[in-house]
Amino acid sequence: MDIMRSGSQPSRKGPADWFTGNVRIDPLFEVNAPARALGISVTFEPGSRTL
Repeated sequence: MDIMRSGSQPSRKGPADWFTGNVRIDPLFEVNAPARALGISVTFEPGSRTL
């Protein structure tokens, strides 16, 4: 596992097939194969939601 400073990785827009409205996804951590873990922070703007 690599540890990185908060904000050192770019944010992404939430995919339209998972969310409606403006959603920002910020990566927290990833691990290497064969592990399949992922940590993210999801921020919803007003009116946004999960499908």
